[in-house]
Amino acid sequence: MDLGDCYRILGLRTGASFADVKSSYRRLAQLYHPDINPEDRKAKDKFIALTEAYKLLLQVLPATDVVMPQSKATRQATTQQRTATTRKPSGTSPAAAEATTGVAKERVQTKPPNLAEIEQRLKWKTYEQLQRFLQERRFPQAIALAEALAERLPDDAEVRQWQAVAYQVWARALITEKQWLKARIYLKKAMKTDPHNKSLLYEVQCDFQKLEQIF
Repeated sequence: MDLGDCYRILGLRTGASFADVKSSYRRLAQLYHPDINPEDRKAKDKFIALTEAYKLLLQVLPATDVVMPQSKATRQATTQQRTATTRKPSGTSPAAAEATTGVAKERVQTKPPNLAEIEQRLKWKTYEQLQRFLQERRFPQAIALAEALAERLPDDAEVRQWQAVAYQVWARALITEKQWLKARIYLKKAMKTDPHNKSLLYEVQCDFQKLEQIF
């Protein structure tokens, strides 16, 4: 299951927002839930696929898409803070108050968001999930996760390395399962993804030699 499949299973276009993904999952999960369809095997399989797709998308969606609900007390405090910010200071002329407010607005508007920090948090959170998928031998999910992260951070050398390793690990599992042609495909993908990683290339060559001995 790749990233495109995840959106398709949820009935969405690629790139849909977190809110759209969450809304579609809740609607479809209620429709296909095993408790509602206890004797329907297809409904159960559909529910499992929906859940897997939803979990994968949660790992790669931008953190800025997630809007946390505010409590009533938090909303009141936010409103009071905004009122205090825009209120004219006592004892200050209208012109001076307007100038002060203008400077404050300019500071808020020109302060850039810390996108680099958000990207790094997403990167390492995804790496932890990738390691869990590989340890649990959930190779299709691991590949989908690695490819989605590489698409988001195409210039990150570490991400390319993780993607190549995921390809190689799955290839080795395929060799064990005697799916040799498919294993060869993913070994080639590993080499193409991280061609300057000498250690990885050596291991991939060893895997190719095993395949040659089989054939």
